[in-house]
This record gives sequence, C-alpha cells and structure tokens, in this order.
Amino acid sequence: MAQQLAANGYVAMTIEYRLSLEAQYPAAVEDIKAATRWLRANAKKYGIDKSKVATLGMSAGAQLATLAGTTNGVQKFEGKGGNATESSSVQAIVNIDGILAFHHPESEEGKVAAEFLGGTYEQVPAVWAEASPLNHTDKNTPPVLFINSSNPRFHAGRDDMIKKLDEYGIYHEVHTLRDTPHPFWFFHPWFAPTVKYTVAFLDKVFRK
Repeated sequence: MAQQLAANGYVAMTIEYRLSLEAQYPAAVEDIKAATRWLRANAKKYGIDKSKVATLGMSAGAQLATLAGTTNGVQKFEGKGGNATESSSVQAIVNIDGILAFHHPESEEGKVAAEFLGGTYEQVPAVWAEASPLNHTDKNTPPVLFINSSNPRFHAGRDDMIKKLDEYGIYHEVHTLRDTPHPFWFFHPWFAPTVKYTVAFLDKVFRK
C-alpha cells in the first residue's frame, strides 16, 4: 500500500506502535501521534506538505488511525513523544475494516480488546468508551474513507459515526467489497480496488 501511494504522488510512512503485550491503551495512539509530529518535524527533508496529512490503517490499525484522527487537538492522547512543538492533527482518515466502537450492538470484541484496554467492558466501561472513535466524532473530525469487507463485525459503529459526520457536514465515503474476508486488502482481486478508492479519496480531499 505504501508503495502504491508513493507511485501516486503521496509520501507514505509506515509506523510502529506498541501492542498490548508491550503497553496497554492509550500507548498505541500516543505512538501514532508522536510519529505524526516526527513527520512534520522532518517535512522539509522528505518533501511533505505539513497541511495535508492523513492516517491510514487496516483492522486494529484502522481503529487506531481513526482514533488518532478523531482526537485532533486532544491533549490527553498526545503522550510524551518528541517534537512537541509540532501538531499531531491529521486532515483525513482512511479506515480499512476497523471498528469504530468497542462496545456496540454490532461489536464482538472480547478477550483481545480486554487485554488492550486493561480490562473487560464490565470492569472498565469508561475506557472502552474512550477508546472508541465514534465517541470522539465531532465538528473537528476530518474527512473519512471507510473501505469494508462483507463482515459487519469489522465496521461496528460505522453507520452511527456516519450519522454524526452528516450532522457536521463532514465529507465521507463508504465502499464495501462484496463477498470478502476480513483481510481482503492483502489479496487479489481486492488489493487493486482498495488502492483505487484510497487514492481517489486522497485526491479529492487533498488535491481539489
């Protein structure tokens, strides 16, 4: 995906974030924001337009990319990474089959989510709510692209988030690839349309 984005004129940076075995929530989203600040601090070196930055992720990475984008300017999620003078805000979000709410009628999150969030929903309901991008969606949320498999579990909360985006007049797109498994983006014939939808969305948001 990074190579294809680069081939279409975008600087693509793949980043590492801490998993639950290393550090629990919110460490992972703090890492994403630290990486975004690093990108801006090195914008001149890599030919980056600091005013046009997007997060993109797949599955758990999509949940985190969306959480990072829906918490623009929220100090609690900034963490203690470097480049504190730079902004971690993003101007677009690409969510590829990532949930928008951990506790939701469409959600099936369980043990893995509990490990990440430091307890079950019954134990730490406030954390489960706070880690859900749906609950941060507001007038400051940037445009969002949703690319989904045919499994509703992996877009839990999406339609409710779309209602909020509509309320605030925020641009969004939804593309569902029919009869697809969850990790569709890895495989032919679904990788190509995933790239196509992503590039078209970024072009519309950043090159209009």
